[in-house]
Amino acid sequence: MYTFFSILEVLIVLVPSLMSVAFVTIAERKTMASMQRRLGPNVVGYYGLLQAFADALKLILKEYVSPTQANLVLFFIGPIITLIFSLLGYAVIPYGPGLTANDYSLGILYMLAVSSLATYGILLAGWSANSKYAFLGSLRSTAQLISYELILSSAILLVIMLTGSLNLTVNIEIQKIVWFIVPLLPVFIIFFIGAVAETNRAPFDLAEAESELVSGFMTEHAAVVFVFFFLAEYGSIILICILTSILFLGGYNFIPLSFLFNFLSTEQLTVIKSITEDYLIGGLLFGLVLGIKSCTMVFVFIWVRASFPRIRFDQLMSFCWTVLLPIVVAFIIIVICIIYSFNIVPTNINLY
Repeated sequence: MYTFFSILEVLIVLVPSLMSVAFVTIAERKTMASMQRRLGPNVVGYYGLLQAFADALKLILKEYVSPTQANLVLFFIGPIITLIFSLLGYAVIPYGPGLTANDYSLGILYMLAVSSLATYGILLAGWSANSKYAFLGSLRSTAQLISYELILSSAILLVIMLTGSLNLTVNIEIQKIVWFIVPLLPVFIIFFIGAVAETNRAPFDLAEAESELVSGFMTEHAAVVFVFFFLAEYGSIILICILTSILFLGGYNFIPLSFLFNFLSTEQLTVIKSITEDYLIGGLLFGLVLGIKSCTMVFVFIWVRASFPRIRFDQLMSFCWTVLLPIVVAFIIIVICIIYSFNIVPTNINLY
């Protein structure tokens, strides 16, 4: 029975995640089409809503041709590793108070470790293909991911300094008074830039630059194996948007209490509290709030892709090491000084 419930928990988390990937691809096409004054997908299904499923069916039914000189074992393991580690991060996401598959006390550290391991899949896939385009793309991608991971982890360190905990639920509950985007707005912007680069999205998609490397580390992959990379990329985008919402936008919290106290009476606050304490209604509301915030961040990802031109790879790397990293280090020193000066060093909070 325990095994059955464990499998059920995994399915409840993963199936909506994979379904959301399909609809994010449709949203990206429709949004970019609107920005570029064209229609986008509008034939398959109502308003083009089934286009992603038609594309998936096309890729699954395609005949797969593997390179003759490739290391076939690593060639197939690479995309699988990338997909698995991009989906493992969903295991510690709190969709509401107590609504998580695993409320891990080191959730942030776990997510950083899992996202780092996904780099090995890209490196293996590019190297094993025995193609210059794929190999150069994998080297670029590995260098980019390792470099911008330092920016992401440094920005997350600033949030941890204010909360004193690596637990994602604790980070959300502390933001009931004020969301961290208010005191850490510059850090949020830096984190978002690092997130765009970490997910290989335009204008930082130099690892799969079509004009130079055909399709980067995915050049030799096709059919079902390409679907793994496709799902991994968009799954990582959704995951990083959820993490951004949790760390800076209050997660599943509706509005900071500091704003509610100014506009609502005590009776109204009591009614809101009684509604949210209901397990079913509160869970749906909390999940909806987190979904709206994450969808907003996904829209910003698409907006950035449609608005900014691609930069050169040397500019990408120099921007990380000579611009973003010194700024983040300066913010770390400033925040430490402020916390120490005002004697507001947080203790390790435990909800239980």
